[in-house]
Amino acid sequence: IYVFLSEETLLFLASQEELKAAYRRLCMLYHPDKHRDPELKTQAERLFNLVHQAYEVLSDPQTRAIYDIYGRRGLEMEGWEVVERKRTAAEIREEFERLQREREERRLQQRTNPKGTISVGIDATDLFDRYDEEYEDVPGSSFPQIEINKMHISQSIEAPLTSTDTAILSGNLSTQNGNGGGSINLALRRVTSAKGWGELEFGAGDLHGPLFGLKIFRNLTPRCFITTHCALQFSSRGVRPGLTTVLARNLDKNTMGYLQWRWGIQSAMNTSIVRDTKTSHFTVAMQLGIPHSFMMVSYQHKFQDEDQTRVKGSLKAGFFGTIVEYGAERKISRHSVLGATVSVGVPQGVSLKIKLNRASQTYFFPVHLTDQLLPSAVFYATVGPLVIYFAMHRLVIKPYLRAQKERELEKQRENTASDILQKKQEAEAAVRLMQEAVRRIIEAEEARMGLIIVNAWYGKFVNDNSRKNEKVKVIDVTVPLQCLVKDSKLILTEASKAGLPGFYDPCVGEEKSLKVLYQFRGVLHQVMAADNEALRIPKQCK
Repeated sequence: IYVFLSEETLLFLASQEELKAAYRRLCMLYHPDKHRDPELKTQAERLFNLVHQAYEVLSDPQTRAIYDIYGRRGLEMEGWEVVERKRTAAEIREEFERLQREREERRLQQRTNPKGTISVGIDATDLFDRYDEEYEDVPGSSFPQIEINKMHISQSIEAPLTSTDTAILSGNLSTQNGNGGGSINLALRRVTSAKGWGELEFGAGDLHGPLFGLKIFRNLTPRCFITTHCALQFSSRGVRPGLTTVLARNLDKNTMGYLQWRWGIQSAMNTSIVRDTKTSHFTVAMQLGIPHSFMMVSYQHKFQDEDQTRVKGSLKAGFFGTIVEYGAERKISRHSVLGATVSVGVPQGVSLKIKLNRASQTYFFPVHLTDQLLPSAVFYATVGPLVIYFAMHRLVIKPYLRAQKERELEKQRENTASDILQKKQEAEAAVRLMQEAVRRIIEAEEARMGLIIVNAWYGKFVNDNSRKNEKVKVIDVTVPLQCLVKDSKLILTEASKAGLPGFYDPCVGEEKSLKVLYQFRGVLHQVMAADNEALRIPKQCK
């Protein structure tokens, strides 16, 4: 009941006996007949009605099942009036999902899934590969020339036609050293069953003729699937057929094995094993093909920090040479991930690859530094991005994110100002109504040397010296907590404490804690709990 009265959609899975006990306790506390003051009587009537409404929902098996599974959002879903009364929780869950699917189908025409990539190739070899001395007298030769030598842009969108059919439109433009072209593709995908789908592809471009393709995906077993893609490319040289087949299998919970066979212009056979866990990503692959055969090993470590930092390294060796790559990526905002990779190889030289993922858009900047293995190029490619990133993060990104967070919090406070004011008034009214009950509880606890709440505060506490300029936002909740004491025990569940009687949210959108100073058996104790953390005092109680 306490959680239901708040605006949080957290679950309070109490038994019917606990529910009735809480209902009786709140009714005794808020019953209008127990208060003679007209103002207190009016406030008690309003709170009493809210408690009664919560009890009606939670005591009914059907509405209780809906609330326990989906919270208040489930109760607000249209269509429950057609559901039969005697349903199990599983049946109600199935009905809720059906109603959601119907609502999603009504919005299919309004949904797209745009994806895009912009790649800009930069030639910066003049920074390290200098001309011979006899050319140094040429005017302007003392300044290195950095130029963009290639660019690629691709974009795709999805248009759901029905619940099983989707149209995918994509296009790309490429240019390199002044020469380039583009193409456009249309694919129609149909989900044939829970085990697979098929896709027809049609394409055309100015460098190649029409393209017709067919792709099929099929789950062979719960742990194995196959994908086949066949295509016909028409050009001035004739028809070029191609076929690619991939067989994949779950080797264990975190490991996938792949076998790929490709026939056509560049025929090859490839096998790879990919292991992905919470803290790492490991890949080993081998390919035999014309003209490229290689072996590759890569490893990525995932740090469990707030910025989702990842460091990675790989080694690739084949007929074309050997390449060593290492780099890192980090989340710089809610929807953006920035990464940099240094590539050192023979005969490729040294390159720096910078990638920015922004939502579903990818921006890629490969910078070719030198054709030779120069230690200076490797040093600057490694140290340069780190220095620039930390400087930008400290001077630009961090202040921007802090200002953005403040704007979002301010907007959230403005949107909820009237609701928070109402909650504050209800909490203050509840505290006034609790005074007499709290006085009796304290007398009983003092007589048995039980649990006395000396002081209690709820809200945002600032103890870190680096955040001393932030404003402390707390409210006194001593009376409401003492009112919840029963038999010298105080038990709070894993739910936001803003929903407790006499509480409200003093700092919307910010982290909150509950700090309690209490006396038990004549000894003072202090405890602090996070907003959604369960709390039981005294600690020695079992």
